[in-house]
Amino acid sequence: MSTTHPTTHFASLKHRLISMVYEAILLFGIFFGADFLFDVLTQSHDESALRHWRQLYLFMVIGIYFAWFWRHGGQTLPMQTWHIKLVSTTKLQTPTRTQAWLRYCLSWMWFLPALGFNYLFEVKQWPSLIVLFLGWIAWACTSKLDKNGQFLHDKLARTQLISVPAKKQ
Repeated sequence: MSTTHPTTHFASLKHRLISMVYEAILLFGIFFGADFLFDVLTQSHDESALRHWRQLYLFMVIGIYFAWFWRHGGQTLPMQTWHIKLVSTTKLQTPTRTQAWLRYCLSWMWFLPALGFNYLFEVKQWPSLIVLFLGWIAWACTSKLDKNGQFLHDKLARTQLISVPAKKQ
């Protein structure tokens, strides 16, 4: 059961989704840089030779990015821009390391069911993107199952996204 402070305002679905798009743009740069570093360090000339190691490495790099920001202030740059903060549901404080990593791993549910469907039924090209988009929409709808509008991965990790006032400069 989550405890909330009487004045807690939960981040709107619209702001959370817009923040995710902004996050995807930033992650492209992180992903590109980390992938380049992997190629330099492994001197990989054959992409398929180290494919699984590359995937694990990139999964960990992105996980470290999110877990670090969530543990140090509860906000990534897009979350700061949209005045959204990740907090633990128990005391409205910074999530624990376990909560941050659990949330990161569970957030892959935005994509994994659709990717599994595409793999299982050999869906390729544009139809695979449609399946991914539909899976993304389905996961976003999990926010309708929570009275505070939190996504299922937040509920399971015992975290929540709240709105924070803009900092005056």
